[in-house]
Amino acid sequence: MWLGIAQRLQALAQAGLAYEPHVFDAERYQEVLALSQQMLSHLTGQPVSQLRDAIALERGYPTPKVDIRAVLFNGTDEVLMAREKHDGGRWSLPGGWADVGCTPFEVAVKEVREETGLDTEAVRLLALWDKRVHPHPPQAWYVYKAFVLCRPTGGALLADTAETTEVRWVARHELPGLEISTDRVTLSQLERLFDFAANPDLPTLCD
Repeated sequence: MWLGIAQRLQALAQAGLAYEPHVFDAERYQEVLALSQQMLSHLTGQPVSQLRDAIALERGYPTPKVDIRAVLFNGTDEVLMAREKHDGGRWSLPGGWADVGCTPFEVAVKEVREETGLDTEAVRLLALWDKRVHPHPPQAWYVYKAFVLCRPTGGALLADTAETTEVRWVARHELPGLEISTDRVTLSQLERLFDFAANPDLPTLCD
């Protein structure tokens, strides 16, 4: 609850400052922004200075960030996963932040190629979830997560990349025993996504 309040206060302060308020209102918005960053620092462990620097780079009305994850199935019982160098070797679906100038499908295809070595085509959007309502660890940013079904078209799995130390097909029964990068994907999300392996025509999931 408190994380959501801090994120909302930060967004309200940013929105107020985006519309060139009167000097006295601007001072109040700046104070609310500073207080929200102190709260976020306490809740997430990120230094206030880091939060302040990141916000300084943003202009205009604040909107959620978008994280895109690619979902590749091998039959109905295996999904492609990679071990993340930047999260202690924990396992995740290939993916990352959305890139300006790329469509969501283009980002999914690019991330798979960079992290696994496979060439793919994006097929459909499986889920669009609000990170706040899923069991992810606390984070300063408000994030939407898009899960895109992809189909391999070529290439070969790489043993090591700039971002990953291992890539392999993971059986569904293995998931509970894996150390999952829960900042990127959760066990409950993976279980729900596996429903599409057996029933690819299920409707897109959205919070």
